[in-house]
Amino acid sequence: MRATWKDAVLAESRDTVTVERNQYFAAESIDRQYFRESSTHSVCPWKGEASYYDIVVHGETNKDAAWYYPEPKEAAKEIKGRVAFWKGVRVA
Repeated sequence: MRATWKDAVLAESRDTVTVERNQYFAAESIDRQYFRESSTHSVCPWKGEASYYDIVVHGETNKDAAWYYPEPKEAAKEIKGRVAFWKGVRVA
């Protein structure tokens, strides 16, 4: 699987986990040069509290386009240490 935005490869891995039609990439597979911590958080009743990254490519920012669960609930333990994407990031 590969995640891209604005022709930049954000993440690439054969080791992804699918949850609710989203591919979660191992944190080690993301190219950190494109990621900036966001102050945004959200809560999922069964996964827990999510944190977000802004994606920055060629000076353009895609706010909160990636998310992860630092301490997922037991039901979602398989996504600990993994990152997923949305907001126009292509995953294929």
